[in-house]
Amino acid sequence: MCGIFCVYNYQGDVAKYRQRALELSKQIRHRGPDWSGCIVADNHIICHERLAIVGIDTGAQPLTNDDESLILTVNGEIYNHKKLEGQLKQPTAFKTHSDCEVILHTYNEIGTDVCAKLDGMFSWALLDRRSEKARLVAARDPIGITTLYIGRVSAHPETVYIASELKSLNEECDQIDEFPPGHFFDSEDGQFHRYFKPDWWEAERIPTAPVDYRQLRESLTTAVRKRLMAEVPYGVLLSGGLDSSLISSIAVREAARISATAQSDAEDIDTRSARYFPRMHSFSVGLPGAPDLLAARKVAKFLKTAHHEFTYTVQEGLDAVSDVIFHLETYDVTTVRASTPMYLLSRRIKSTGVKMVLSGEGSDEVFGGYLYFHYAPNPDEFHKECVTRVHNLHTSDCLRANKSTMAWGLEARVPFLDKDFLQVAMNVQPQDKLCSKDLMEKAIIRRAFDVDFPEAGFTPEEIAKGPYLPHDVLWRQKEQFSDGVGYSWIDSLKESADAKVSDDDMANAKARFPFDTPDTKEAYLYRKLFEQHFPQKACLSSVQRWVPRTDWGCSADPSGRAQKIHNSTTH
Repeated sequence: MCGIFCVYNYQGDVAKYRQRALELSKQIRHRGPDWSGCIVADNHIICHERLAIVGIDTGAQPLTNDDESLILTVNGEIYNHKKLEGQLKQPTAFKTHSDCEVILHTYNEIGTDVCAKLDGMFSWALLDRRSEKARLVAARDPIGITTLYIGRVSAHPETVYIASELKSLNEECDQIDEFPPGHFFDSEDGQFHRYFKPDWWEAERIPTAPVDYRQLRESLTTAVRKRLMAEVPYGVLLSGGLDSSLISSIAVREAARISATAQSDAEDIDTRSARYFPRMHSFSVGLPGAPDLLAARKVAKFLKTAHHEFTYTVQEGLDAVSDVIFHLETYDVTTVRASTPMYLLSRRIKSTGVKMVLSGEGSDEVFGGYLYFHYAPNPDEFHKECVTRVHNLHTSDCLRANKSTMAWGLEARVPFLDKDFLQVAMNVQPQDKLCSKDLMEKAIIRRAFDVDFPEAGFTPEEIAKGPYLPHDVLWRQKEQFSDGVGYSWIDSLKESADAKVSDDDMANAKARFPFDTPDTKEAYLYRKLFEQHFPQKACLSSVQRWVPRTDWGCSADPSGRAQKIHNSTTH
């Protein structure tokens, strides 16, 4: 992934403003440290900060067609680029080996319909100068795996700013909004248009299809296989929990299978990475003796990965919190807690030369994996909460996974949020996803990969390959990432906040923060740090706080340990 910044319809001397645009784009250079590009066309400026993953020899951006009537800047990965290239009707000479160039040529043929055809994670902005009045089209991937913002200046409402992160806009715009996932923006009418319209998107529609364990397993396997597309060293984030362990196991199997066969020109999936780098690297982080470190070590030994285990001290974590909030651009307690170890880990990973990792975000939302789902009053409400959580992933886990890693120029890919996999998983009747004191959360996906579960539909050939994971790992209870890195981590964050925020501060919290007033000392501290980095009022509109369903009778503290059900369920 990369960083993008553009200004459409600038009112003023655009030649003089070019330097200012470069400075604003530089604010997100951590996302793309490999190269920078800038094109000024009429009164429009398009910038790009590149992290080279695919097409590393020729993929510099912005991308253009031959006469530069179309100019494109992209942050993302397009997993079906080979398929889309084969569907082009006009003879097309590609200038690069980038997977993103196909967006330009497909848009040239079918316009904004290109958005729905893309399979990947992406944010992009395209300047179309083929008509007398230039047109800006910008789009964000269906779930919001990549981050994107849109800004305006009230004195010149006809000008539109687009950027991967808030920090490129906060000093320039007095209106900043998060770009909605699954939409494209069109300057012709100044509106957002939803292009992602799966049948499961409306929470009130309750699915009735019973689970097909084999279909579930195969669709997730395909999702992982798609994401083994790179020309650089890559690996997996391995916490030792179910989600990351499962993704790691599938990735190891698929990489081995791919490296043992020849790349077929007829294959729609780009599988170069597994041929260049067949040995899988895994990475874990935690305080010394953390539950995740011990579990990850066991999984890595089972999978035979090249495992890298990193530790940090509580003080190192506390020292990083302010920087984490700067990169995250949020003050949400849950996100800050979990992002700090991920931020520290990403720095260590980048130092090894790895530039891309697979991660397990999204599973808890899709399958109701958070412990508070045990308190769902009925199957329908369980399903509605799953849909709502998927809708809001862009404000929490996707934001964390994207910005914690991209702070160091490391790309995270999330197979559980593959749109084809979501189409399968979100259409399973909620009765098959329920958890209870007698059935562990996410039993549905555990069973799909459990070779000892008769209904999983394994063939004799699959069974002969052995289990995907050790049984106790496959059935390990959910730990919030901020818990799993070491239970003392959250306790230390609370203690640090107690020491820095007084009772008087809390008594006057409403006066100081009238909007979205913090209700704990920890929340107060993060809000204070956020406003030190982003003092502009416009920066508040994109922040949302993650809290469990207290109306279901569970704790408002997002830590999994705060839920009474912790360590009390079985399978």
